[in-house]
Amino acid sequence: MDLDVIKQRLEALSKPASKSNNNEKSLFWKPSVGKQTIRIVPSKFNKSTPFSELYFHYGISKPVMISPINWGDKDPIVEFAKQLRKTDNPENWKLAKKIEPKVRYFAPVVVRGQEDQGVKLWQFGKELYSAFLQMAMDEEVGDYTDIVSGRDIKLNTEGPEVTGTPYNRTTASPSMKNTPAGEGDDVNKWLEDQVNPIEVFKRVSFEEMKEALQSWLTPEDVAGEGDIIDDEKEDETPQTNYSLNTSAQAVKQSKLDKFDSLFEEDDDLPF
Repeated sequence: MDLDVIKQRLEALSKPASKSNNNEKSLFWKPSVGKQTIRIVPSKFNKSTPFSELYFHYGISKPVMISPINWGDKDPIVEFAKQLRKTDNPENWKLAKKIEPKVRYFAPVVVRGQEDQGVKLWQFGKELYSAFLQMAMDEEVGDYTDIVSGRDIKLNTEGPEVTGTPYNRTTASPSMKNTPAGEGDDVNKWLEDQVNPIEVFKRVSFEEMKEALQSWLTPEDVAGEGDIIDDEKEDETPQTNYSLNTSAQAVKQSKLDKFDSLFEEDDDLPF
């Protein structure tokens, strides 16, 4: 691992936050309640760090939408949030915070006792990510992803009856011993047979994202509410009231026209 990259990402965590395929079950892994041991292996796609950071929109549609900003493209929901933040209405700012994309972190792992299943993708939140970065910066731990002299990671997962929330909580600590990740052919296979996390999730078009946001803002037009599966969300109640300055409008607009008008201040928007 590149410690400079790890340090940069660790520093970024302290700053304020300004559909998968049919193989999902076999591709992804998450710890079950209890103790488990894994090995985080080097990423095939990024030699400096095994961790991938991806942004998603939770709660606006099912399935969760991956944000185009992951590819450096325009995201209509992000642009809408920017417009909301240009007002002095506190409710608009709350809504902007709610709809802005949330980051999730991914790492390629081999689960001890299940080595024959190959590399899995494990996705987790900011708390565990910070712990892994801190671990990497600890000189006594070193590069725990090193194939020859790295360390296994011990996980302890507590269920809702302990956490007092609907979610599990996982803590991680490095093994005391430095050990090889595996043997010959197994290791070569783990390093080669990996999927790029950014290629797993279906890209949604700009117009589809725009329509999803409009439907979420006007829930009376939708048959039912979508499930929010972000395990780090602050508020489960959809906020559907927004108020931008439309006093200059002389005629009553349809909901779609009103929604479109919220973007008119930004001349470089593609619609």
